[in-house]
Amino acid sequence: MLSIKSVFILIIMPLSMVSCQQAPKVSAGQEKQSVLVKVMPPDTSVTIDYLMGKFDPSKHPDFTEIPIKYADRAGQYIRKEVFEAFVKMSDAASKEGIRIQIRSATRNFIDQKRIWENKWTGKTLLEDNLNAARDVRDDLSRAKKILEYSSMPGTSRHHWGTDMDFNSFDNQWFEKGEGLKLYTWMKTHAASYGFCQPYTALKSDRKTGYFEEKWHWTYMPLAVHYTAMAKMKLKNEMMTGFSGSETAPTVDMVNNYILGISPACNKN
Repeated sequence: MLSIKSVFILIIMPLSMVSCQQAPKVSAGQEKQSVLVKVMPPDTSVTIDYLMGKFDPSKHPDFTEIPIKYADRAGQYIRKEVFEAFVKMSDAASKEGIRIQIRSATRNFIDQKRIWENKWTGKTLLEDNLNAARDVRDDLSRAKKILEYSSMPGTSRHHWGTDMDFNSFDNQWFEKGEGLKLYTWMKTHAASYGFCQPYTALKSDRKTGYFEEKWHWTYMPLAVHYTAMAKMKLKNEMMTGFSGSETAPTVDMVNNYILGISPACNKN
């Protein structure tokens, strides 16, 4: 028969063993963007139209309007799960004196078409102040030039409600002062909330796609599934209905741009 003292030892031993366990150490070379939250189950209801942004996020039951306290303007929408994670991240950053402001969230096909065609026609100048219609005469060259920073309609990750742009659309802003403080914080902590920078510097950890965008962050627990679905379901020939769409197969929008993201943002 066990004594009272023996029973007491048997009860407290497992508790002491748990309390002595240490959290796994992260090596110096480990990928900082590795996601630290659970990837959500695949949404089997996702259609090609959803992947291509052919819906109205203001009327979609899985989306919510972003309160103006978190954004630079009213009327922006994002998936509910993404917004919940963003609020937690934003609150944590604010405790360290850092404000994360949403500049762009969900953009559907119509939104992206307007952005694309404004650049295609020269109504909006490109990032280096070039007029694409005047300065780049060849359609293929014009498309590639616009694709340095802007997606063709139907191919943007912003269609999915998983991606957001923060604070500034200028990489240099993130290299000093307030911008550097924010970017450093994001590189260190964003993964803890499920966020990852998909467009890192070209030729670093990825070979194709858009130029680096330090402002663009994706919510991996959902986006990994949409990326996989896009790989399976989307074809370059589907990219139609906008100026310059005939160049989509030549530039290979699916493989070079939709899938041209940092490997750290595509881990299950």
